[in-house]
Amino acid sequence: MLSCARVLVHPRFVFSGYFSRRCLIISNTAYQINEEIRDKEIRLIGEDGAQLGIMSPADAFKIAVEQELDLVKISPASNPPVCKIMDYGKYRFEQSKREKEARKNQHIVEVKEIRMSPGIGLNDFNTKLKNGQKFLQEGDRLKVTVRFRGREMAHTNIGEELLKKFAEECSELATVDKNPKLEGRFMTMFLSPKAK
Repeated sequence: MLSCARVLVHPRFVFSGYFSRRCLIISNTAYQINEEIRDKEIRLIGEDGAQLGIMSPADAFKIAVEQELDLVKISPASNPPVCKIMDYGKYRFEQSKREKEARKNQHIVEVKEIRMSPGIGLNDFNTKLKNGQKFLQEGDRLKVTVRFRGREMAHTNIGEELLKKFAEECSELATVDKNPKLEGRFMTMFLSPKAK
């Protein structure tokens, strides 16, 4: 049973009530903020971007507290380290919003696979071809595989012709990244969409 406790984590945030170990992990930030800054002197930048000069972190923290903002070390590598007065919660929120927007806008290229056998019928081949062309139009890479079973291994040339025919039919939409190659019982070929 967990007990009721009061934990002071940050000068601006106080947690009280029941808690589990999970809620003690607040953030794994790379920034030092407020009392965490222990350098002898720092270069201070105001909220509006104006240079406020070189001073001790204690004096800079007093200025930040007067403005009801946080003191954040933004450039620890410079000499002296650069700190800025800002609303850290708002900054983290905007940063996560930008990252979320960037993830939403990026297109992840997937590799789709189409499998066939050497004895595939014409209608089945056309269906697989149509699906492959749809994948290529959506911008995905395509892995086309022919699977050989039993005695079919003696006729790998049929599978190679099948893959070449597939690539020829998709030549308007794609280029061949990797020519047909036999790996065990599978012959594979990779196609990637042409740039638009």
